[in-house]
Amino acid sequence: MRTTVGIIGAGPAGLLLARLLHNAGIDSVVLESRDRAYVEHRQRAGILEQGTVDVLRAAGAGERMDREGLRHDGIELRFARKRHRVDFPALTGGRSVMVYAQTEVCKDLIALQLKEGGPLLFEAEALAVEDADTGHPRVRFRHAGREDVLECDYVVGCDGFWGVARQAIPSDLTQVFERTYPFGWLGILADVPPSHDELVYARHDRGFALLSMRSPSVSRLYLQVPADTDAETWSDEAIWAELERRFETADGWRLERGPITQKSVTPMRSYVHEPMRYGRLFLAGDAAHIVPPTGAKGLNLAVGDVVTFARALTYERETGSPELLDAYSATCLRRVWQAERFSYDMTTLLHRAPEATPFEDRLQLSRLERIASSRAAETDLAEAYTGFPFG
Repeated sequence: MRTTVGIIGAGPAGLLLARLLHNAGIDSVVLESRDRAYVEHRQRAGILEQGTVDVLRAAGAGERMDREGLRHDGIELRFARKRHRVDFPALTGGRSVMVYAQTEVCKDLIALQLKEGGPLLFEAEALAVEDADTGHPRVRFRHAGREDVLECDYVVGCDGFWGVARQAIPSDLTQVFERTYPFGWLGILADVPPSHDELVYARHDRGFALLSMRSPSVSRLYLQVPADTDAETWSDEAIWAELERRFETADGWRLERGPITQKSVTPMRSYVHEPMRYGRLFLAGDAAHIVPPTGAKGLNLAVGDVVTFARALTYERETGSPELLDAYSATCLRRVWQAERFSYDMTTLLHRAPEATPFEDRLQLSRLERIASSRAAETDLAEAYTGFPFG
């Protein structure tokens, strides 16, 4: 099998890249180790930055998002039983975010790829990327019970942290930067309308809490818990009671309860692999970087990566110059590190460390008071939350 761009992974990054290349007249093949049902139902991110929304619309993948997604013009910060709303459009020149689950993005892009795009092979396990430092890289993969080879001009690894793409980069050429946090998020899905029409980020002495949503009838909520927590040790009653404590305000706001349909614990870590390119192998998304979910950056960073690659390859096709391809890693990493910085800032702003001192508690509160009282500080948060420019 032969193609111009071999894409490993049919998450939102790999699927969007295939769409962008198709629209630019560049052929590709997507290899995905899981089946279609798994890809379309795995729960992940749900906040799309303004830039991501714009890219999906321009790619022809925004119709259902615009019909069913929930535009949000701000978030609410809660601390010391007080509430402060951050107004995104007023602070950013009109930018906002969209609540639209990753599962729905994948469904839309899969439907487009199968209807109009190149081959999308489910249950096709990539085994290795070979000859990445030559002009003819290849991907060995297993599909339908037999091994095969995908010959490419370029390979893009959108196969996540545990994928094979990053393993093809020699370790003596790489640097890894990481931080593991001593807490995680106990997340639930509940069949109850959201108790607030925008996301609520709560800092409490007992730990962080987040009120989010997946639709007008389904709430997504999170509690900070120790990193080694087993979700099943928390009863539904205990979860709701703890959420109520952490979201409590002085004005009598109430959290609505409902049946919990799913619960799990998400670990918290920061990770960056440099470089993001080796020869004709390019890394995108979680294959190269991970952020704690506090800043809602993971999916959006992956979109930035594939937009950068698609633009660079199109430029090379149109001009003959590899300049943008050569700059891929440096271009992406500038945005990645800004997102890492913002995600770290949001995490340390809102989560209480297990060994936090009274001094550190007061510093957190002073930082939140600064955001609530300073337009400059509030603007910095709003600009970062709604998204850094691509490229």
